Amino acid sequence: MIELLNIHPQCVTGALWLFLALAIGHAVADFPLQGVFLSETKNRNHKLSQDLNTKSPQGVWNCGAVWLITGSVVLGLAEFFLHWIIDFAKCENWAGFNTDQFLHYGCKIIYVALIYYGVVSI
Repeated sequence: MIELLNIHPQCVTGALWLFLALAIGHAVADFPLQGVFLSETKNRNHKLSQDLNTKSPQGVWNCGAVWLITGSVVLGLAEFFLHWIIDFAKCENWAGFNTDQFLHYGCKIIYVALIYYGVVSI
């Protein structure tokens, strides 16, 4: 995706565009693609999840968005695990909605910094 958009994340402008793309990807993956059903069933404490005795995978849409935007499987996997941990904390009431979103976007800032400084190549 980065190549299609002609973004060069090793420059400041490119890094900002990359963050914007990741932020939009997160917003789309976390809200319209997830929907109410997945949002409720991923929370083991929610009545619907208990009634169905199931849990949906957390972070799947988001790890796909990070992978598609950056082309990095490593960052996609990092997103999967970090998103799962953050959502677990929210479901356990260890973090509220604002903290949850702050941590998700903080991860995107870290991904951009890792790419910008050449720690992760895309």
